[in-house]
Formats: sequence, structure tokens, C-alpha cells
Amino acid sequence: MPTSLRKSRFAAFQAQGARCYYCGAPMWLVSPDELKPQLDVNKDIATRLQCTGEHLLARCDGGGTSRQNIVAACRFCNSKRHSRKKAPDPGAYRQLVNKRMRAGKWHPREIHRALG
Repeated sequence: MPTSLRKSRFAAFQAQGARCYYCGAPMWLVSPDELKPQLDVNKDIATRLQCTGEHLLARCDGGGTSRQNIVAACRFCNSKRHSRKKAPDPGAYRQLVNKRMRAGKWHPREIHRALG
């Protein structure tokens, strides 16, 4: 990962209080153990919450790694946004994720339960 992306991701992680830009779940940078005691989940579930540097404007669309274009997003939210043929607009995607989070239908039950 280029240094500038790493720095932008770390800055976003700190600015967002270690929470995912899309779903608001706590994330980890170095080790899943960072989630404890807040979340006590197994390693497979914790992997979903690894912090990634999310390009608001995708690289393929001309987006760079500036801090203005990078937010911290959990691995699951980042991968789901980009699993579609055309990634949805970040604002619209955030609304969709929040709606699914409120319904308890985005992450596994263990995460929704822990988040209350």
C-alpha cells in the first residue's frame, strides 16, 4: 500500500474515532484484539471490521489518495460497495448501509448485538 494511502487511512481512522464511515461499527488497524472489550467476536467476524482506506471517488474514476478523498471504512462495507459493476455514490451507499444497520441486516448478529 502506498505510504500516502496508509497515512490518509490512519488520519481518517483517527478523525472518525475508529468507526466505519458507512456503518459506524468500531474498526481495528493492527490486530482484531483492538476491538476488545467493546466487541468480543471471533476472528472471522472481526476480519470484517478491519480498517481499510476507502476512496470516495474510486481510483479508476480519477480519485487519488488525498485525505479529502479517503475515509476509513470496514473491510465489509468497502468490499460490498465495490462488488457492484458500478460502485454507488458514497452518500447514497451510506444511507443504504445505515438503513440496513437499523434493521439489523448488515453485519452478523454478533456485531449488531454488541453495538446495541
